[in-house]
Amino acid sequence: MKKTETAIQRCKTMSTLQKILGGKWKLEILYYIAFCDIRRFGALRRQIGEITESSLTKQLRELEADGFLVRHDFKEIPPRVEYTLSELGQSFMEVIEYMKAWGDCHLPKGD
Repeated sequence: MKKTETAIQRCKTMSTLQKILGGKWKLEILYYIAFCDIRRFGALRRQIGEITESSLTKQLRELEADGFLVRHDFKEIPPRVEYTLSELGQSFMEVIEYMKAWGDCHLPKGD
């Protein structure tokens, strides 16, 4: 196999992870739901701050469709919806914890 042919092959696992978790806010959303006990749409939006309502809705729907989140609709008036991690989402939290610890050590501190 030529060197250029080897370089062209992609890691399917990493490519799939990038597709699933590549949204601008997805890792942050998972982090807040898992470690900060923030489960409701409005609280997530306030915590992130810069995210638009439509973007948060899209990211939550994608995380739910990909099996990382479970959406609980309490069927109340006014509407009450909460998000929790699925089994798959919970299994990913060790990775998130490691990423945060790595970032705390190696990334510049914000103001």
